[in-house]
Amino acid sequence: MKIAKYSMGIGDRFGQQGEAQLSAILAAKKLGVDVTPVWNKSFREHSIIHTEPADTRTAADAAVQAVGWHGPYFVDADHVSLKIIDPFIPVSDFFTLDVADLINVRADPAKIEAFVDRNAPFVGALAVPGIEGALPTTRDLLWHFGEKYLHAIEEARRIYRHVVTQKGHRNFITEISMDETDEPQRPVELFFILAAIAQLEIPVQTIAPKFIGRFNKGIDYAGDVEQFAREFEQHLAIVQFATKELSLSANLKLSVHSGSDKFSIYGPIRKAMLKYDAGLHIKTAGTTWLEELIGLALAGGDGLEIAKKIYRGAFERYDELAAPYASVIDIDHHLLPSPAAVDNWDGGRYADTLRHDRCNHLYNSNVRQLLHIGYKVAAEMGDRYLKALKKYNKVVAANVADNILRHLQPLFIGD
Repeated sequence: MKIAKYSMGIGDRFGQQGEAQLSAILAAKKLGVDVTPVWNKSFREHSIIHTEPADTRTAADAAVQAVGWHGPYFVDADHVSLKIIDPFIPVSDFFTLDVADLINVRADPAKIEAFVDRNAPFVGALAVPGIEGALPTTRDLLWHFGEKYLHAIEEARRIYRHVVTQKGHRNFITEISMDETDEPQRPVELFFILAAIAQLEIPVQTIAPKFIGRFNKGIDYAGDVEQFAREFEQHLAIVQFATKELSLSANLKLSVHSGSDKFSIYGPIRKAMLKYDAGLHIKTAGTTWLEELIGLALAGGDGLEIAKKIYRGAFERYDELAAPYASVIDIDHHLLPSPAAVDNWDGGRYADTLRHDRCNHLYNSNVRQLLHIGYKVAAEMGDRYLKALKKYNKVVAANVADNILRHLQPLFIGD
């Protein structure tokens, strides 16, 4: 089983927007670009919304049948560890093995030494086509790498082998994720991460490093775009070089997590992809939920009432909701409007404040981040929220589809 060159993680918190998401991917297909949809929903999201991994599979299959989708598609066991993976295994065919928490957990010194010895041929200088100047490498650097990353990669192998015992070889896509950590992985680190993955015989098809800059939930990239562009291109060069040098999967590609709304770096990503004829996997989980809120607000009536109630709940429960996302949000609480002020808004004002349009003076990235993490409030509404989505499906679905296409256009379609 292989993942296509271009793929998009289309997370759907409440499992209601599969048809709308696919309609955008079909629109891209009509423009000549094939993008494989990958439904992703994490254990944390299932726990908050009180769903099961099987529900994601059911929703994906139903959407595929409803729109007549004939291309490949996958269901991702998103950010899984050994502790939580078992319910995902029967219904998933894409596994994001999250080992970021084990970075800097020291491996057995004997294993580190073996890793250093095995990679001794790379000591001196690593000449990578596309990267100006050789990358200096030493035994000390390899030893430090082993201390920092080897245990995490060994854990990825344990998770992979656990999945294999139930699904068999070559029956699923393997991604390794190291993005939810404090420090970015530089290009030379990515090479030796891939070396360890190859030497531990994990058939990885996508790799999600932590890139330079901040990838906060639901808002644009925060950082030096030119520096990101340089390093992203170097990461692609490393992947291409490592694929040949280490006999990794020929379709190995980078995965960009928290990729929703990173509009300022989509152009540089596309330019680099075209230069290296490279693939990409990008995850856009949270923005579908925000488009549901925008649709409800624009629908007016009880849809707008629900949207306002969710804002109030998120505002009043800020500390609780923000805690799990502290490393991927930057919210200035002083710039959040009061719930009383929001109660006086019409649907247009609510939508303009929430929709990611930096040309609109009403857009508020703090509100967007708050509501991004506020889906627990909607989940606690139960059927009231779900019935509203169905009642106002036309306007909600239009916003969801437009949002997905807004991501597809600059990344995969171009001007």
